[in-house]
Amino acid sequence: MRPEISKKSTVAPLLLIVSLALVVTGCAGSGESEEAGVALPDGCAEVQSPAPKKVSLDPPSKPLTAPTNAVVSTSCGDFTIALDVDRAPKTSASFASLAESGVYDDTLIHRIEPGFVVQGGDPRGDGSGGPGYSVVEAPPSNLRYLQGVVAMAKTGTEAAGTSGSQFFVVTAQDSQLPPDYALLGEVVQGLDTVLRIEELGQPGGTPRAPVIIESVTVSPA
Repeated sequence: MRPEISKKSTVAPLLLIVSLALVVTGCAGSGESEEAGVALPDGCAEVQSPAPKKVSLDPPSKPLTAPTNAVVSTSCGDFTIALDVDRAPKTSASFASLAESGVYDDTLIHRIEPGFVVQGGDPRGDGSGGPGYSVVEAPPSNLRYLQGVVAMAKTGTEAAGTSGSQFFVVTAQDSQLPPDYALLGEVVQGLDTVLRIEELGQPGGTPRAPVIIESVTVSPA
């Protein structure tokens, strides 16, 4: 059975693992962390874990209806998400608003579980944070979380389709997750970047070296 996809509850710990606070030098390209002894994949930069951020925002008042792409720039390269505004207009609007507010800038990809998911979007960086609000939008009942699908994390006690800021990209061919997680969209460019990031994962999800989301830029598709 696959692990649950969730953000860490502030009351009881769930299945997300806190990222290791690895401090390495900031030079681009393939290399090896002096402190951790981790060889980085080609295309990944050695980076320092960012400081946690506190975020408290209001949700957007209108759904997103125009076709929109989000370019996620990371220390391992870029990937592009086509937001599914047809099936997830509220979730897409929330994600786009958070991106435009800079919530995702300089944050950790805090969970990397090979053969399953790559997860980020927590301003705190430890799996427990969010934007100060939640959105509920039930995912399609026939949704399958296949490789490249992007969805939102939630705690185990939250209703299906609840989301804050944390999102995950499925790297498994078929994650076999139930349709409980709010749909965001699909990676349409740069899946190789996601799989490069996946190389820095390990069982349990704790990254072997920091990977940073540098920015998320939204624009008309």
